[in-house]
Amino acid sequence: MAVTGTPGHGPLAGVRVVELAGIGPGPFAAMLLADLGADVVRVDRPDGPGLAIDPAHDVTNRNKRSVIIDLKAENGPSRVLDLAERADILIEGYRPGVAERLGVGPDACHARNRKLVYGRMTGWGQDGPLAHRAGHDVAYIALTGTLGMIGRPGEAPAVPANLLGDYAGGSLYLVVGVLAALHSARESGEGQVVDAAIVDGTAHLSAMIHGMMAAGGWQDRRGANLLDGGCPYYGTYETADGGYMAVGPLEGQFYDTFVDLLGVPELRPARKDLARWPELRETVAARFKTRTRDEWTAVFDGSDACVAPVLSLREAPTHPHLAARGTFVDHGGITQPAPAPRFSTTPTSVRGGPALPGADTADVARDWDVPRLTEDDA
Repeated sequence: MAVTGTPGHGPLAGVRVVELAGIGPGPFAAMLLADLGADVVRVDRPDGPGLAIDPAHDVTNRNKRSVIIDLKAENGPSRVLDLAERADILIEGYRPGVAERLGVGPDACHARNRKLVYGRMTGWGQDGPLAHRAGHDVAYIALTGTLGMIGRPGEAPAVPANLLGDYAGGSLYLVVGVLAALHSARESGEGQVVDAAIVDGTAHLSAMIHGMMAAGGWQDRRGANLLDGGCPYYGTYETADGGYMAVGPLEGQFYDTFVDLLGVPELRPARKDLARWPELRETVAARFKTRTRDEWTAVFDGSDACVAPVLSLREAPTHPHLAARGTFVDHGGITQPAPAPRFSTTPTSVRGGPALPGADTADVARDWDVPRLTEDDA
């Protein structure tokens, strides 16, 4: 199906997506689909989605188009169904049952378009004792055991922004799910509902850890394991100027390079001697406090010691490696991550800035052949 609206860029060019406006993981998932070339039409509410950010700076709405539909108005649901009839994927992030009450649930949409992939993004999922309860990222990841893994022993768990739950356990699993279902729909002619729950996705991310725990290779407590800061050569260390260096030379040859460049070659045997780990940690910490972050960065530059400076969000785009790859781009005066991953024959790009609510109604009505979009709500 050719799209005559936004230019066709990326491997999903020609795929049409309806996003029922929300906040958090749903918009991010829709942004990823838009980055990959899909024509994403965001259905905004007349009063906005409730996120306290200027729409012109909401990067999660880049590469999309926006229409405003009042789902509580008499003709609101039918206008959304008109879009769903012409779409490949629909994404919503309401609590279970809300879309049905509004008249735009899976049954109503599939009655108009049996091939539609209906993606549902929630924290708790569509069923279970907590399904109808409010929540946010930090509560979802708390119940999965993953939040309890993060932080120093004896201290409160460290909150990883909303990256682990909302985006890794939520958005990315929703995208995988709707694309898999889209493939199935094109083979079978039948769409389906994708129930993407943050608790499910985040739990799934810990699969390797559960395997290690079953094998006796992981302790069920913070800061006691190879990859959670318990190991003195996998973690972060403060430098003389208050900066930090990230250290991760797990393999023997990398560890040897690390201690040599750090100036403590006598600690080579301490790598496998757990009794010497406290000494190793103390010595490494003291050494890093003798120079600044930039000085240590220069020391380890060009080596395989697996050491890197801990950069801030504002610093990251200027790092030579990220700058060379174009990992960040400037668009509309906003520095932002470039689309990922990369494709050899269908490259992606930031084609447009954040879609302003309702700005694209006329264009979408024309391109999707939905003339009722331009009607006033009754």
